[in-house]
Amino acid sequence: MKKVFIAGPIPEKGLEILKAHFEVEMYEGEGIIDKETLKNGVKDAFGLVSLLSTEVDQEVIDSGTELQFIANYGAGFNNVDIDYARSKNIDVSNTPKASTDATAELTMAILLAVARRIPEGDQLMRNQGFNGWAPLFFRGREVSGKTIGIIGLGEIGTAVAQRAKGFNMNILYTGPHQKPDKEQALGTQYVDLDTLLQNADFVTINAAYQPSMKHMIDTPQLKMMKPTSYLINASRGPIVHEAALLEALENKMIEGAALDVYEFEPEITEGLKSLKNVVITPHIGNATFEARDMMAEMVANNLIKKATGETPDYIVNASK
Repeated sequence: MKKVFIAGPIPEKGLEILKAHFEVEMYEGEGIIDKETLKNGVKDAFGLVSLLSTEVDQEVIDSGTELQFIANYGAGFNNVDIDYARSKNIDVSNTPKASTDATAELTMAILLAVARRIPEGDQLMRNQGFNGWAPLFFRGREVSGKTIGIIGLGEIGTAVAQRAKGFNMNILYTGPHQKPDKEQALGTQYVDLDTLLQNADFVTINAAYQPSMKHMIDTPQLKMMKPTSYLINASRGPIVHEAALLEALENKMIEGAALDVYEFEPEITEGLKSLKNVVITPHIGNATFEARDMMAEMVANNLIKKATGETPDYIVNASK
């Protein structure tokens, strides 16, 4: 049987499928797999199941002398050197769509959490309690009727727009391409980034990451935002310059932020942890039983397709 190496534990649903078709070896150590263990794991493997936290660089790829397929467990794939893999005739796939609803729900959840100060209120009640209802006590911002600006109207951005529509929000979006069909279906309006930042009460980042997008949100962009606005990032951490965001929050340049991803993940800029006007979650955008099971099935089925001569789905480095 061909060998598949898995860079960390995945749901049983996908594991069972893989074990029925391959010799499976899975890293089950503490924390993220180290490079030497990863290189040893792939050296005689037909396929690699890599996780978003797994850096698959040229050195790792070269270690896999029999490697034919990398199934990345995640919608993103910036952790894999896909061009070098292509040069070695190795297909790389991802798991899009499975994350769509879960990540859109998380986006709206942290948006509501920061606007209505839910984590802050939870901590207050757990620690000191409160003296009772009062007109000026613990006020937050309503979402209904406000303007949401979505950076990236792909699958996840569209799902966020659908949910925002349910809150009767005005919806702006930006991205490399205008999407008239979605504008008509969702009542969205296409604008450039500056216009979006200047007019949105809630700016949410849901774009697929490209290296050119690093620090797309930096001090100049944060200065464009309303002082009563909020920045939400459930996409990729490097899109936001964290030091600039910290300064903006400390100086009340914007009212708050909610982050599920971080520039130096898994590390987080220390000052963010102490601010009351920021909600931070540990990259759990697609951390639902439903999404993670679906992702496990997708990587397993793609490996089977590759092994049996079929064309796998969602190849991200197809030959041009």
